[in-house]
Order: sequence, then C-alpha cells, then structure tokens
Amino acid sequence: MLGSGGVSDGYEVGSKRQRMMESNPYFAVSSGASGFQPYGYGGGFQPPPFPVVRLRGLPFNCSDVEILKFFAGLDIVDVLLVNKSGRFTGEAFVVFAGPMQVEFALQRDRQNMGRRYVEVFRCKRQDYYNAVAAEVNYEGIYDNDYHGSPPPSRAKRFSDKDQMEYTEILKMRGLPFSAKKAEIIEFFKDFKLIDERIHIACRPDGKATGEAYVEFISAEEAKRAMSKDKMTIGSRYVELFPSTQDEARRAESRSRQ
Repeated sequence: MLGSGGVSDGYEVGSKRQRMMESNPYFAVSSGASGFQPYGYGGGFQPPPFPVVRLRGLPFNCSDVEILKFFAGLDIVDVLLVNKSGRFTGEAFVVFAGPMQVEFALQRDRQNMGRRYVEVFRCKRQDYYNAVAAEVNYEGIYDNDYHGSPPPSRAKRFSDKDQMEYTEILKMRGLPFSAKKAEIIEFFKDFKLIDERIHIACRPDGKATGEAYVEFISAEEAKRAMSKDKMTIGSRYVELFPSTQDEARRAESRSRQ
C-alpha cells in the first residue's frame, strides 16, 4: 500500500507532491513569524527524522514500479528518480510513511534489482528537497531550517533541456504501461508528428518499459512539443527528453530481441 502520494492499479505514485506535503506531517514547514510547528511536535519536542532514503546503482531502465516492488510491504509516500541533463543517474529518493519504515528499508541494502545490486542509505530531508526543486515544477519546497539556496526558478530548472540539441525525435518516459499509440497521438494532438514513427519500447518479455520514441516533422516541431513535458496521460505525468534516431533505433532493436 502507498501513503498519501496516491495509488492506481496497485503501483502508481502520485506526481502531485503538493497534495502529499499538505497531508503528511513530515512535510510540515515553519512559516516565518507565525511559528507554525509540525503536527504534534510543539513545546520544544523535536520531530523524528524525516523518513527518506537514497538509492544508488539502479538499472538505467528503472521506473518507480520496480522501486515499489523492491520495497514491497513498506508504506511508500513518494518516489523521485534523479535525472541530470535529461538522463537518469541511477539514483532515487524514496519517502516512507514513518521512521520505522526507513529502518526496514535499510535492511534491503545491496539486494538485487534485476542483475544489479542496489545501495540503500540514509539521507537528509534537504537532499530530497533539493532533488524535488530541480525536478518538479513546483516553487518553494524547502523549510526555513535549511539555509542553502532556495529552489531554482522555473526558467533555470528547464534550462538544461532548452540548451540540448534537438532532432525530430522526442523520448517519452513515465507512460502508463497500458499506453497505446492512439493515446500518444492524442497527447501530441496540437503538434505535427509522424504516426507510423511512434515506437513504444518493450522489454524482451514483451512488457512495456514506460518509454516511447516519437518522431515529429522537424526538430523545431519537436522542440515546440516539449511544452507537453510533465503533463499527464491518465494518472501519470510524462517526462519528455530530446533524443536521436540512433537512440530510437537501439530501443526498437532491443524490443525485437
């Protein structure tokens, strides 16, 4: 079971971190002179540690579903896959419903996900907030006890993708595993794509990876279509990245194997 991050078809993690923060006591923040305290922690009592762990060594085709399965039986509030310059780094943050869940999660350190062993270790709330600020279209997710730089502006957060070289190809990540070509065409209905050049990536066993490659009529049209980045298909928000013909061909080749 998941925490307040939302659930659909058993394995969906909600992308609306705002709702998660409003409904979970570990996300309560102080608000300047109002002296607001986290729920139940007034009168000088210190709240327990923020219930987050960091994962390292994840497979590069990893999705939040694999992470949820890796921590099966634990109550997960949020999963955040860490990207840099549009590429998955093999790291993730996982927020649990409470500190005891973290202790159980740490016992899974160096267990395997596929052929890779995954490191699970403690981290700080500010590390998670930093990652959220860099990844999610949301301003001000940090508490007043953290004296680092505030979250970057919207323009700064999207500068990496803006500066990347575009071709006619966009990569989609985070698709519902049931997504069909018709849903992708509908998603990009305001843009000119080539219907027969949509490839939904699959694993060798035929199961969808949650990724797809879409070819547009021009690099300029692909760049315009990036305005759909982090919009939703069903209950999932979809990330978009500039890609290449070679990357799309490799994905198509892997799907055929």
